[in-house]
Amino acid sequence: MTAPARPAARKPADRSTGRPRAGVVALPGRSLVRVGPVAMQIRRRSVLVAATLVVLLLGAGVLSLSLGTPYVAPVDVLRALSGAGTPYDLVVFDLRLPRLVLAAVAGAAFGVAGTLIQSVARNPLASPDVVGITQGAGLAATVALTGGAAAVIVAPAALAGGLAAAALLFALGARHGLAAQRFVLAGVAVAFALRALTEVVMLTADPIDGLRAQIWLIGTLAGKGWTEALWIAGTLVALLPVLAWAGWALNSTALDDDTARGIGLRPVARRVGLAGTGVLAAAMVTAQVGAVDFVALVAPQLARRLVRAERPPLVCAALLGALLLVLADLAGRRLFAPTQLPAGVLTAAIGGPYLIFLLVRGRRRSS
Repeated sequence: MTAPARPAARKPADRSTGRPRAGVVALPGRSLVRVGPVAMQIRRRSVLVAATLVVLLLGAGVLSLSLGTPYVAPVDVLRALSGAGTPYDLVVFDLRLPRLVLAAVAGAAFGVAGTLIQSVARNPLASPDVVGITQGAGLAATVALTGGAAAVIVAPAALAGGLAAAALLFALGARHGLAAQRFVLAGVAVAFALRALTEVVMLTADPIDGLRAQIWLIGTLAGKGWTEALWIAGTLVALLPVLAWAGWALNSTALDDDTARGIGLRPVARRVGLAGTGVLAAAMVTAQVGAVDFVALVAPQLARRLVRAERPPLVCAALLGALLLVLADLAGRRLFAPTQLPAGVLTAAIGGPYLIFLLVRGRRRSS
C-alpha cells in the first residue's frame, strides 16, 4: 500500500534570479506584488486604510486653508492651488499653506519616530516624549532661550540636546543588547532627570525668557513655515532608504533574540538601527516645532488598530500623525479665535483620554 503523497512545500526564491518560484502564493489578507526580482506581501487592509487617511488628510488640508479671517471658500482654495488665480492667493499661499505643510510633515515625522521607538521597546506607551528625547531637546532649547542666544541658535541647540539625550539613553540601555524593558526604564529615568533640570533653568531665568521657553516647551506652529518644513522633510527624504529597510525589519521585532539569531538575523543591530532612526527623526522635528507631545504616542497605536496588525504600520502611522497634527493646529487656531492655542495643548488633550483608555483596557484584560 503506497503512502499518501505529501503536499508540495512552498519553494523559496530562486537564488540565480531572486524571483519567487511558482509555488509562492500570497498569505491570507495580503496581495503578492512583484517588482522586478523582488516580491512583496502587501496587506490589503493597510492599503485601504492608507488611502482613506490620504483622503482625510487632503480634506483636513482644504479645511485648514479655508477657515480663518478672512474665510476662503473651499472652491476658491482649490482654484488657488491649481494656479487659476484668485483674490485669495496671498492668504492661501503665504499665510496658511506654509503652516499646513509644516503640520503635515511634522506629524508624519512624529508618527514615524513613535512607530520605530514603540516597536523596539515593545511597549505602546514608549514614545520620544516618554524616553527622554523631547526632554533633552527641551533642556537645550530652554538654555538657549534663557541665555540670550540668537533665535537661529535655538533649533540647532534643541537638535543637539535631543541627540545627546539619545546617546545617554543608548548608553544606559546598551547592557543586555538594548533589551526592551531596560530601554524603556532608562528612557523614563532620563526624561525625569532632564525635565527637572529644565525646571531649574526656567525658575532661575528672567521671567520673560522663562515664558518664551515655556511656549516652546508646549509646542506651537505659530510663526513657523517653509524653513522648518524643509528641514523636517529633508530629514525624512534622507532617511527614506533606512525607512524602507525599517518597514521590513519591523517584522522581526516581536521575535526573541534566540529565535531571531536562529533564522540568521542580528537582533541587537536591528534594534539599534531602528531606535537610532526614530531618535533622529524625533530630535529633528522637536527642534523645529517644539515639544508637541502625544502625537508620536497615539498615532502608531491608532494606526495598528485600524489596520488590525500585530505591530504599528509605518506608512499608516505617518499619515495618521500628519492628520492628527493638522487637525490639532486647526482646532488651536479656530476654537477660541481670535486667541490661538498652541498645537501642543490640543495634542495633550487628545493624549490624556487615550492614556486613560489604555489603563481601563489593560485593567479589563487583567480582570
